Amino acid sequence: MTKMNNNRKVDYNRFAEMNIAEIMQEFKTTMQGFSEETAAEIRKEFGNNEIEYGEKTPLWLTVLKAYFTPFTLILLALAAISFVTEFILADAGDKSLVTVLLIVVLVVISGTMSLIQSVKANDAAEELQQMVKVTTAVKRDGQYQEIPLQDIVMGDLIKLSAGDMIPADLRIIQSKDLFVSQASLTGESYPVEKKAELGTEASDSPTNLETLAFMGSNVISGSAEGMVIATGNSTMFGQVAKEVTADAPKTSFEIGIEKTSHLLIRFMLIMAPLVVLINGVTKGDWLQALLFGLSVAVGLTPEMLPMIVTTNLIKGSNAMAKEGTIIKNINSIQNFGAIDVLCTDKTGTLTQDKIVLEYHLNLEGQEDERVLRHAYLNSYYQTGLKNLMDVAIIEAANEELNTDTIIYEKVDEIPFDFARRRMSVVVEDTNGKTQMITKGAIEEMLAISDYVDYAGQVSPLTQEAKEMVLENVRRLNNDGFRVIGVAQKTNPSVVDEFSIKDEANMVLIGYLAFLDPPKETTKAALEALKAHQVEVKVLTGDNALVTQAVCKQVGIDASKYITGEEVALLSEEELSVVIEEHSIFVKLNPSQKATITRLLRENGHVVGFLGDGINDAPAMRAADVGISVDTAVDIAKESADVILLEKDLMVLERGIVSGRKIFGNIMKYIKATTSSNFGNMFSVLIASIFLPFLPMMPIHLLFLGLIYDVSCIAIPWDKMDAEYLEEPKKWDSNSIGKFMFWFGPTSSIFDITTFALLFFVMAPQVLGGNYGSLNEDGQELFMALFHAGWFVMSLWSQTMVLYALRTEKLPFIQSNPSVPFFLVTMLGIVVGTIVPFTELGTSIGLASLPGNYWIGLAITLVAYIALVTVVKNWYVKSNGNLL
Repeated sequence: MTKMNNNRKVDYNRFAEMNIAEIMQEFKTTMQGFSEETAAEIRKEFGNNEIEYGEKTPLWLTVLKAYFTPFTLILLALAAISFVTEFILADAGDKSLVTVLLIVVLVVISGTMSLIQSVKANDAAEELQQMVKVTTAVKRDGQYQEIPLQDIVMGDLIKLSAGDMIPADLRIIQSKDLFVSQASLTGESYPVEKKAELGTEASDSPTNLETLAFMGSNVISGSAEGMVIATGNSTMFGQVAKEVTADAPKTSFEIGIEKTSHLLIRFMLIMAPLVVLINGVTKGDWLQALLFGLSVAVGLTPEMLPMIVTTNLIKGSNAMAKEGTIIKNINSIQNFGAIDVLCTDKTGTLTQDKIVLEYHLNLEGQEDERVLRHAYLNSYYQTGLKNLMDVAIIEAANEELNTDTIIYEKVDEIPFDFARRRMSVVVEDTNGKTQMITKGAIEEMLAISDYVDYAGQVSPLTQEAKEMVLENVRRLNNDGFRVIGVAQKTNPSVVDEFSIKDEANMVLIGYLAFLDPPKETTKAALEALKAHQVEVKVLTGDNALVTQAVCKQVGIDASKYITGEEVALLSEEELSVVIEEHSIFVKLNPSQKATITRLLRENGHVVGFLGDGINDAPAMRAADVGISVDTAVDIAKESADVILLEKDLMVLERGIVSGRKIFGNIMKYIKATTSSNFGNMFSVLIASIFLPFLPMMPIHLLFLGLIYDVSCIAIPWDKMDAEYLEEPKKWDSNSIGKFMFWFGPTSSIFDITTFALLFFVMAPQVLGGNYGSLNEDGQELFMALFHAGWFVMSLWSQTMVLYALRTEKLPFIQSNPSVPFFLVTMLGIVVGTIVPFTELGTSIGLASLPGNYWIGLAITLVAYIALVTVVKNWYVKSNGNLL
């Protein structure tokens, strides 16, 4: 084989002009394909058939990103200043590394947890995606077998049929009516024909070369064999991906996180300088004031936010996987929970996806084996994607006819496409007689038929005959049957010259009636989705009567609908209004499905699209969340953000609820933590004006934040109220600012009363005098008592308010937290409460608290939670919801 690497530049014009023998020689292969051993050697030399979307982040850079965030850099700066002031410049007896060590511990814990969760996130995403295999048919050792796309090597022989994604750049060596969509490469919406025959002139645009097909495109109809000429980064798709340097559009989830960070940074830029200024002026120690200001900046920051978010997403995606929902894109979970409009096809989603041929009728409405035989020939000999109706026809023919005696040879075919909505095959019997047999949607069949076979005679298709046919079909449709027509004509054209224009002057001989009953779970699932305020819209290519019949059975309002023909006549402005007024859309083509999905998003909805067919892929790409099933065609699975292991709306409903729970727990941490941190810092700012010493030392702020944030690790395991899960949740960073302004000052009221109680009552009682009357040692102890009292109260209030703000109900009475959440947060309170009584507490400037302190703490906490409950009710009434 010619020596090549997996980043080489491919001469597409040269490959396009090669004949089959030259292609075989180029890659040292035969029509038997490679052996597994040879393919493994090639793959070892040139790599897997994978696109590198930018450089994979090396481990060292992942470590740096985890440990050196803007917030940890502030911490490290604080540690450096503390090291200089408290160790290098301090007197020999006063040297201390406690502050430095505590800050380093905070950075290490935060960074290590973020690092572990980042690695887990990457591993979990890869493991989950491994559960959804995309394979292709490759000839190895003379036999075609399904193998993963990444295992393809240059020179492999690939078999293609309708619905397949093209897994690498190919030279077509054999084809039959092969039409390919190259929209992902060229933006052209119309399929192009590809063929094996030479004759295409060289082109500056390789996609114009008819003998080549490219990775990223997909087969619309027909069949083919091709030889791989480029894999991975060397493909045209790989080169395009390499040239695209812009990041993918941010999801609403990522935008929300970013806006929240900006909000907190703005608060830091205001609060921290104010604290430095006020304490510098009032206390005279500007270095201490700077340290304290930096601590306030850190105190405003929810340091564990990245870790909490990532843990939530990983835990949620793993839990959803156990319930049958695979999350391919982990950041799509928030959008999944925010879905308020679900667009879905009818077949296999609302129905059982197990079609049975109930009737094969002639135009007189009688069972007729001739109609079944013609339908069998059409379905059996077509080489495109055999849908469920083809399978049902073949199964019925095998049961009712002696198919071994039906001896024909296929001459040609005109594959199905979504514009014609029919497909034709040309067959020849043992006597040399040829006939074209066409089946398809009844309206399209009537359009190409000039004659009808009625009562044993072929006669012109009159208006009366057409109305008779339509009435019979309508009657079957009303009973829930899907009906397609069957037509034929004898000796249609010269062999090898068949085309779409031959689908004319045909004889309609009968129709087939299929039944695809609703799933037993569909009605309950739709009711559950409605209860969770998700509107379901049916977007189908099927006709109105069948769709209405199914919708009525499952509880969807079927009183009005709109057709694809009507959609085509509307402007986008008009359609934007119409789509809000209708729930059923029938006889749509793929581009219309995508347009409706896009316009729903532009109307402000978060849209999920559930599909499994080729015709669903454009709409899945247009949706906020593309949803497919593991049995879908390749292009649908590749387009999806979420894969359902069961094609069942009940599984989807559970997934949506899980998404809302994950989002709720994230918001619980962000809102409760930022508001309490803001309240603490606001209190510190006020206290700094009046107190003769710092209201809390930098080390205390950091240690307090460490205990609280570690406690919050359990939030992803907490429960959400059922009422919260009833409606879609969208990220609104503005609500975080409102939340801070409502609940932050609320906590400050009790911070200030605690300051007053400690400064004017408890510390003077213990020490026998107020601060100004004590000597230096007494003042040190006074400050230690004051700091310990606020340290403990702040930890208790910050944790208890988390219980109050995790629910709109009364905590512990109407809404209980999960056991892990309760145990971990209580452990944090116990540790923080004990610290002032230990050597660690003494070393960081805290003192043991007197017995009457706990009475004051209890009264303060009860009053605080009572006021928070009142404010919470006001907030909910004013803003609609809490989280």
